[in-house]
Amino acid sequence: MSNVNAKAVGECCIVCSEEKRIGIHLYTSFICYECEREMVETETSDPLYKLFVQRLKKVNTSEIYS
Repeated sequence: MSNVNAKAVGECCIVCSEEKRIGIHLYTSFICYECEREMVETETSDPLYKLFVQRLKKVNTSEIYS
């Protein structure tokens, strides 16, 4: 798993807003392993799917202001 990140301090997941040590980076955003697994396994008809889509919209927001 080359895209798995394991830092000693951890990072804040954009989906669950919890600090986790293992997960993936999508551009400048971090998604913990648990949320990534849950998103992959969630059916599009599940109400939770809309929540995931809403939280993933944060990825499009650039943190660089010029």
